[in-house]
Amino acid sequence: MNIEHAISTFRGHTVPHFRIIQNKRRWLLLSGTVILLSLGGLFLRGINYSIDFTGGSQLLYDNKAGVTVQQIQELLAKAPYNRGDAEIQIVGGNQISIRTSALTDLTADERAQLVDDLAKQAGISPGDVSQQVVGPTWGRQISRQALVGLVVVLIAISLYISFRFEWKMAIGAMVAMVHDVLITAGVYALTGREVSPPTVIAILTILGFSLYDTVVIFDKVKENTESPAMLAKDTYEGVANTSMNQVLMRSVNTSLVVVLPILSLLLFGGATLKDFALAMLIGVITGAYSSIFVATPILVVLKEREPRYAQLRQRVEARSSGRDLRPAAARAALTTTEEGNGELAAPAAVGAAAATRATARSGSSQNRPRPKGKRKPPAKRKRR
Repeated sequence: MNIEHAISTFRGHTVPHFRIIQNKRRWLLLSGTVILLSLGGLFLRGINYSIDFTGGSQLLYDNKAGVTVQQIQELLAKAPYNRGDAEIQIVGGNQISIRTSALTDLTADERAQLVDDLAKQAGISPGDVSQQVVGPTWGRQISRQALVGLVVVLIAISLYISFRFEWKMAIGAMVAMVHDVLITAGVYALTGREVSPPTVIAILTILGFSLYDTVVIFDKVKENTESPAMLAKDTYEGVANTSMNQVLMRSVNTSLVVVLPILSLLLFGGATLKDFALAMLIGVITGAYSSIFVATPILVVLKEREPRYAQLRQRVEARSSGRDLRPAAARAALTTTEEGNGELAAPAAVGAAAATRATARSGSSQNRPRPKGKRKPPAKRKRR
């Protein structure tokens, strides 16, 4: 593929011909491996929850020296404090708010030394640093309500897709959504990054983007697989792969448009926005991948088990074997094997018989004797 053709394909002027569905085992193996790694991170390492979930300590003091957030973070990251993931904000332009995990893991002398270092850095006395113990703002009740809402949304989505398309497409869409959420949560568990309420909100938002791409692709697959003209020439897998190629660049460009503003938030946003942006970035990328390489291959696996499409595959394979141009001995051996297996014997035999009749007709026409008779003498030229 040259550069000009690649640009034309990216802009949607040319339909690509990638064998996406035919390589479904490769994609499902890749997704399965990533999901196993994510589950390993979730069960072995666990999720690093912020103090919004677990509670902790909050330090408030004035910023007379004009210290920056980065300088405070570097101080907290040093041993023995090890609080590099603390949430630091400058409120009102001259007051510093530090929210971190409970300081109970530090000794009394270490806690006093931490307060002294922070006060010295800000240009105030240690007595001006206010310490408070805060409880979790995201309690069990909020978690329970979020879980109930998530279950209701998943049920509603399943019913909608089943009514709009069919239940097998709903299964593919649900698997793709679970795939996206597990991988996003697994990345946070493996990297040890702190999970905050904006992260949870972003993970729930991911479901909408994943479903959008999946519905667009399923709509095209449904349109093409209901066309008798397309099914007369190819299998359900082949028609689904053609549909995927027709909407591939639309899905890629849609996801790319969403990724660009998320990257700007991740690179130039504040600490709170970065938590939201990172989860969104991971979710949008995995959502675009799962809509193409997970949802539709699962649909194809389920649909080709139906008798109608299984027979369609047999007819297409029979036509392909009938057009085979191998030597007659190889075709005869293939026909014998198929007769022994009880599969596709009749179409192969019909093709072989047709080839034999055509050969006999051509041979008889070439070897047929010419009729004997008197040849007419050449005409004499008249003399002038």
